[in-house]
Amino acid sequence: MKLNTIKPAAGSKTVRVRVGRGIGSGMGKTAGRGHKGQRARKGGRGKIGFEGGQMPIQRRLPKRGFNSAMAKFSAEVRLSDLEKLKETAIDLGVLKNAGVVPAHTKQAKLIKSGKLTRKLELSGLGVTKGAREAVLAAGGSIAEVAA
Repeated sequence: MKLNTIKPAAGSKTVRVRVGRGIGSGMGKTAGRGHKGQRARKGGRGKIGFEGGQMPIQRRLPKRGFNSAMAKFSAEVRLSDLEKLKETAIDLGVLKNAGVVPAHTKQAKLIKSGKLTRKLELSGLGVTKGAREAVLAAGGSIAEVAA
């Protein structure tokens, strides 16, 4: 086998059809667009989802679910994340500085995931029922967040 003799399999490569190049090409005059009508014209495709005036499917089907606007500004914090921190007084600012939550976070909630073995003072954070019990069991305190 020589590199200069290698060719692709027969029929695997086809030459691009050049439309609108004369009657002899077989694709001249209307260039495969047919006669008249919206699709025969330049830019004639219409709006995406347009169904000729019929109510489009995306408007006929019912909407489902809910996307919270606050979801991107909220974060969950695990007990195991707090265990790794050196600070004992923990609030949202401490969590942001430590990189536990993103900088743009506006509210955080502590969830029961992992173990907490040391005493912590929490303030300005939401706390689940299980996480509250774990913090209090470890001898910590929780300052209530204003609703």
